[in-house]
Amino acid sequence: MTEQANQDNGTLVLALISGLSISGTFAAFFSPVVTFSIFPIITLVLTVYCLHLRYHQGEMSKGLPTLVALCFLLGMLLHSTIIRAEYPQIGSNFLPSVICVVLLFWIGAKLKKRKSEHV
Repeated sequence: MTEQANQDNGTLVLALISGLSISGTFAAFFSPVVTFSIFPIITLVLTVYCLHLRYHQGEMSKGLPTLVALCFLLGMLLHSTIIRAEYPQIGSNFLPSVICVVLLFWIGAKLKKRKSEHV
């Protein structure tokens, strides 16, 4: 039981990292303000590979795909917020930061609900 919970948490962390890295890769390729770096591309390839392996190892528990999608979106918006705070000439980071907070509370509520159902 705890092994499945740890694997689910690992999947959520991988989804968050893949969201961060896909936003970083997009910014590295298409934003003239952000300097190019190869590390988001490497991170994206590794996290997608690890998620692909987890997908083939076994089925996801009930409600996990929604949480994975939310963590992925949180990662994308979190990176966008950080980049916009670092380079204010890109634009305001108010909307992405508000959406990040809402997603964070939503993920927390779903995780709490899943934990209470398993106990």
